[in-house]
Amino acid sequence: MSDSAIGESSFTTETKTDPLSERYASAVRILDERRRAALKEIDEAKFSWWHAKVCVVAGIGFFTDAYDIFAINIASSMLGYVYGDPTSLQLTPNQELGIKVATPVGTFVGQLVFGWLADILGRKRMYGVELTIMIITTFGQTLAGGGPSLNFFGVLIFWRFLLGVGVGGDYPLSAVISSEFASTHIRGRMMTSVFACQGWGNLAACLVAFVIVTAYKSTLLNDPSPNFESIDAQWRLLIGLGCVPGVIALYFRLTIPETPRFTLDVERNIRRGAVDIQKLVENRNILHGDNPDVPTQQFDGPKAGWQDFWSYFSQWKNLRILFGSAYSWFALDVAYYGLGFNSGSILQAIAFGSINGTDAPSTAPQVRAFENLKHICVGNLILSAGGLIPGYWVCFLFIDKWGRKPIQLMGFIALTIIFTIMGFAYDKLIANVDSTKAFIFLYCLANFFSNFGPNTTTFLIPGEVFPTRYRSTAHGISAASGKLGAIIAQVAFVWLKDVGGKDQFIKHIFEIFAFFMLTGIFSTLLLPETRNRTLEFLSNEI
Repeated sequence: MSDSAIGESSFTTETKTDPLSERYASAVRILDERRRAALKEIDEAKFSWWHAKVCVVAGIGFFTDAYDIFAINIASSMLGYVYGDPTSLQLTPNQELGIKVATPVGTFVGQLVFGWLADILGRKRMYGVELTIMIITTFGQTLAGGGPSLNFFGVLIFWRFLLGVGVGGDYPLSAVISSEFASTHIRGRMMTSVFACQGWGNLAACLVAFVIVTAYKSTLLNDPSPNFESIDAQWRLLIGLGCVPGVIALYFRLTIPETPRFTLDVERNIRRGAVDIQKLVENRNILHGDNPDVPTQQFDGPKAGWQDFWSYFSQWKNLRILFGSAYSWFALDVAYYGLGFNSGSILQAIAFGSINGTDAPSTAPQVRAFENLKHICVGNLILSAGGLIPGYWVCFLFIDKWGRKPIQLMGFIALTIIFTIMGFAYDKLIANVDSTKAFIFLYCLANFFSNFGPNTTTFLIPGEVFPTRYRSTAHGISAASGKLGAIIAQVAFVWLKDVGGKDQFIKHIFEIFAFFMLTGIFSTLLLPETRNRTLEFLSNEI
């Protein structure tokens, strides 16, 4: 499609005998044909360097998200030694709940706000803003302190809430940008590769924590004070290094162009969008303003607004998809974040984080602290490398072959079975060292089927099934529903885990997880299959 062909006006051919309404209808029809032709080009485009760039730019953001979110899982154990209960050397339930739930609460807010703003102001204008928030707030956490009139945990919770707002914005923006730039036949793999960077971020947090703990070993063991001052430096360094990938990606986030679909369907500029698509297909940079002589050519399509929003989602065929995607994400995140935020606590509960399976009270406190932190880091490395990362990339291989819906159903079914076993057989699984290995294997298997299952597909489907004018908003609503599940799971875990005695309720928490996975099976049945279908077909905009 040439620029000259795109620039041809549909309003030049007029006859005095044609009624005005007939000429207008003809113009609209021609513009719609041009829109369809432009979209067809992007849907059928071959994989190019531009597609790879989108994956990398969006993926680095998810890497940073996961690092910042899950680093607190290990950092909370470090904080317990410095700021926790001086008797148990652990955070109190309220302290632990505050720092772990602050980020999901902020994420909930960010997903709703940024999802809505991206549909109003554009993907480009918002992309990079959320990453800037993440960089500033990550660095702010490392400077958290307290005083007579300022509580340390209050400051840390404040920064982690704002971090969550930035993280929340990344979900709808990265999903929608990668889906709207993708060709139909590779869209699943592109979006999965972006989301899979979450696994690498989780692994990096565990690996960096292990390196830091090891590097500070001699300092900690030779520390004569009972205040574990070197551990205070460790958690600050662990959290602070999360700024690095964000800073690297920031320039590319701020310079990424607007998606052609937003230009076509929200700004309703057929000519501008078609020019952008042509440059994308030819692997040239899309830079708005590089050709100011290209005039605007408006398409009279549906316009976003509250009335249109309610009209669209008041139809059951559309509402059931929104409900299905939102509840599926909610059910999944109850278990996913219930485990992800508390894996350190679970490892300690099954004696994985102790010395030779005991608390070894005769050992020096500094030695016990080092061994405990090392075991927690190693345990999280095993859980991440053994389940999280393989699950993402197996899903990458099959997502465009099997489809989203079968993979999500399979994942929920597998997780229901796994959590049922882990809950009802919990006491036997942690009875001795050998059975504990079986528990760790099931834990890894749960991580595997989370990612080769609903954790990935709940991210993909909302980025595909809704119309362009509401795609980011609806994705934000679905993602926020997931974070609501994460908040509930975290509150329940902290408040319930010691009911009946220390860590005695954990087995019942796994049983609760199994119930939510079962409900996820039924919500998945409300969703359509999106494999090899255009975004316009899925949202009834063809």
